[in-house]
Amino acid sequence: MAARKTGDGLFAPKQRKPAPFEFVVDALSGLEPTTRPMFGCVAVYVGDNIVFALRDKANSPADNGVWLATSEQHHESLRQEFPSMRSIELFGKEVTGWQVLPVDAPDFEEAALRACELVRAADARIGKVPKRRARKASSGLRA
Repeated sequence: MAARKTGDGLFAPKQRKPAPFEFVVDALSGLEPTTRPMFGCVAVYVGDNIVFALRDKANSPADNGVWLATSEQHHESLRQEFPSMRSIELFGKEVTGWQVLPVDAPDFEEAALRACELVRAADARIGKVPKRRARKASSGLRA
């Protein structure tokens, strides 16, 4: 069987789709953000903290936008800054730690950029260190 060639040669790495709302990642560029796929979204990290998840799904648009990694104790003060912010409906809970700046809000881009300003200012209301996942037990013996 012949090896499959790609545009850049044999077994070139799969190209990731650009993150939705790339302007958010660009606005954090001085902090050297990293992105990773997460549950059909793109998670945005600054250092060890997850700060946002970016979601733009055509088949279920209700929660599209910029998800803020926060905690319930900060909701009221963040709502003062982001009147359109709400809990994510997809989770089926009335209140969640994650909050969304919905893409269909009239002030979406302005609010997303303001959230980036808060992250750049190290505002403790946005961002959390994710819990570590338990490692799967190895089925083989170690030497």
